Amino acid sequence: MDALESARDAAWRRHANPKSGWSRLLVTPVLLYAAYRRDGKIAALALAFTVVNPVLFSPPADDDAWMTRVVLAERWWIEEREEDVLAASYPAVLNLINLPVFAYAFLAAYRKRPVRAAVAGLASILLKLRFVDELVRRYDAETAGSESVGSESTGERSDAK
Repeated sequence: MDALESARDAAWRRHANPKSGWSRLLVTPVLLYAAYRRDGKIAALALAFTVVNPVLFSPPADDDAWMTRVVLAERWWIEEREEDVLAASYPAVLNLINLPVFAYAFLAAYRKRPVRAAVAGLASILLKLRFVDELVRRYDAETAGSESVGSESTGERSDAK
């Protein structure tokens, strides 16, 4: 494993901390607030937080938390399944739909239409949560299959995750 691969692996492990995922969910309302206030400093801080967030928290002790499995599922989807997160197929299409929804929310906030911005911002967050929930369902089904194969042959739970 080269240094870049090792750094990427460490970032994924740290990003799997549930605090990382849940705190990133707050970026959308903060960006919308920044657009509403026309405050570049708040927007810059929110974007900087998005960039450094994956390494702010220590790796989780286990993968029991749903948000931990969200990150594990995203990594599995991208690296092992080699799927795109923006595609016309389900569930990636939810992310495609999310792009104009978030753009509308941002524009509504900038035009000082708080109700429209809030509704579209909430829709954007819900689309993202639906996308990652579907990834978790697929990831859990895949890893449960791997675990049952391991348990049939050894009588123990496999650590396929």
